[in-house]
Amino acid sequence: MRPAILDPLFAEVTALKGIGPRFSKLFERLSGPLVIDLLWHAPIGLIDRRFHPKVAEARPDTIATLELIIDAHLPPSNPRQPYRVRCRDATGFLHLVFFHVKSDYLAELLPLGAVRVVSGRVERFNGLTQMTHPDHIIDPASGKTLPAIEPVYGLTQGLSLRLVQKAMGLALSRVVELAEWLDPEHRRRQNWPSWRAALHAVHAPESEDDLSRQNPARRRLAFDELLANQLALALMRDHTKRLPGRAIHAPGQLRAKVIDALPFRFTASQLQAMAEIGADMAAPTRMLRLLQGDVGSGKTVVALIAMLDAVEAGAQSLLMAPTEILARQHHANLNALAAPVGVEIALLTGREKGRARATLLEGLAAGRIPILVGTHALLEEDVVFKDLALAIIDEQHRFGVEQRVKIQSKGNGIDLLVMTATPIPRTLMLTSYGDLDASQLTEKPFGRPEITTRTLPAQRLEEVVLAVKRALDHGAKIYWICPLVEESEVSDMAAATLRYSELKERFGDAVGLVHGRLKAAEKDRIMEQFATGGIHLLVATTVVEVGVDVRDATIMVIEHAERFGLAQLHQLRGRVGRGDQPSTCLLLYAPPLSAPAKARLSILRESQDGFRIAEEDLRLRGAGEVLGTRQSGLPALHFADLTEHGDLLAAARDDARLILARDPELSSLRGQALRLLLHLFERDRAVRYLRSG
Repeated sequence: MRPAILDPLFAEVTALKGIGPRFSKLFERLSGPLVIDLLWHAPIGLIDRRFHPKVAEARPDTIATLELIIDAHLPPSNPRQPYRVRCRDATGFLHLVFFHVKSDYLAELLPLGAVRVVSGRVERFNGLTQMTHPDHIIDPASGKTLPAIEPVYGLTQGLSLRLVQKAMGLALSRVVELAEWLDPEHRRRQNWPSWRAALHAVHAPESEDDLSRQNPARRRLAFDELLANQLALALMRDHTKRLPGRAIHAPGQLRAKVIDALPFRFTASQLQAMAEIGADMAAPTRMLRLLQGDVGSGKTVVALIAMLDAVEAGAQSLLMAPTEILARQHHANLNALAAPVGVEIALLTGREKGRARATLLEGLAAGRIPILVGTHALLEEDVVFKDLALAIIDEQHRFGVEQRVKIQSKGNGIDLLVMTATPIPRTLMLTSYGDLDASQLTEKPFGRPEITTRTLPAQRLEEVVLAVKRALDHGAKIYWICPLVEESEVSDMAAATLRYSELKERFGDAVGLVHGRLKAAEKDRIMEQFATGGIHLLVATTVVEVGVDVRDATIMVIEHAERFGLAQLHQLRGRVGRGDQPSTCLLLYAPPLSAPAKARLSILRESQDGFRIAEEDLRLRGAGEVLGTRQSGLPALHFADLTEHGDLLAAARDDARLILARDPELSSLRGQALRLLLHLFERDRAVRYLRSG
């Protein structure tokens, strides 16, 4: 249960005066449905109203606050024209300009001869000094005063800055002082305010320095957020480690036979990863490990060795992939690798139905099927294992935490290995996967060729088409990726369809098309034709980004490469160069390039190291864009910025470990305050893992 002291912050935003059902939908779109969501919506700028000139000194395009006498009302002859109110001081005239405002309202607000303080942006129009829809109009006799500095917030259509400022003031009035969860000595050394004072300070900036992420108040809130994150991950990890596991001991005969038959040698990092996974499986606690490796670094064979160990110990394994294409590809690759030992590897996707599905499920429940590969179909209730010991999830970021939990419910003490081909920067590893042990595959397999990467302006498209023709004449297989028009499958498909029709006119039936709106069976059929030879030039959207493995594809053309993220470009490039043939990636861009786009393309040209590219991607785009905070429960960070607060993340991680070493149940006074912190940042699930809470 969330402590009652936090209830005012976790109330619906409609609890704030003046926010009814209509505005609540807009506030939900802006920041979220709760008061606390609004408080996490930090200012992005400020308006300084301290400039108090005379009319003659008021410069255009500045924010000015002036004391004026109302001189004349000048209503328009045409209702489409603005209503003007002429004002003056000793140095000249200034017109207040209003559109679609009732004249009786203005007559009451700005009576002739009255003195008013007005504040807003000064303009010059047709030789006149004017101010359109002033931000503030105040009667100095009323005793009201103007805020000297106002925070500026990101807005959504339908919400004015004034309304958001008013709502924020009401939200801040609900914030009470909470028991301090920070180590007193650490807080003193950092010269940080209390949590409540820091929150108030962030929402009341007095200078540009106060908006900086390095401002003490912002750093305090960033540390709180990172500490909640690290503490929650540590609690989840401790909870998993406390659950009963099983020790899997295999003599290693199956793995030895497969390794002897391999046409390549393992890299040093593959050997290390296999040793780490093997040690985890042999331990009596549950394995919870992430295997991350660049495109083509050899994760599949490492996964197979682990599955064979489980089979040799008399148990079953599964491998779950996010798409049918990827599941079928894994099934084919694993069968080819496991051929020397004759272990049955079955496949279950949404496409398997009727008698075939029933037979497979019966074999699985009886234990006759030792390894099962599949999609989300593996999560269905009727998929029952006799003795599942190892679950492997590929492209982990495509699945949520719920799927991870559901998989683990299909057996007792299941070891879990999650894999990703997206190299993850260290700081993101700590915030998103900190509950997992990690193994990294840092080298490419022996014999893999380098990929030549070139950038070309879009004006040279015809040259590229001619080069593609020459390559097709020599039997090459080529990907042609179409631009990300916007975050819309429909518009991406339209761009791909247009390019497909143009290339098909030139090259006939050698050209195929895949995009996200094709049915899975149709997509698989076209990919199969590309893999086996009917199609040699595949026009596609980013649907081919992850996992598709066509060994003899050697050319990748990416149109409007400047519109893609760095890691995404690297993933796409990784679709070629998977065999032993030299490969090329052509990045077509539309000049002029922005500075970030130029940096992205330059890094890609220089490097094929996915981990370096991932770090650069984080630096250029920020954490929210790199993995997408909406995916699979990744933390949405409001104050912490992983590119600027790396030192805070390291400190938060150390602090979380120390806290749980000293007070594993968070039962001390500081522990109780830390429970509040976990609830505050909605890490309630972690609190439930505490045996006494």
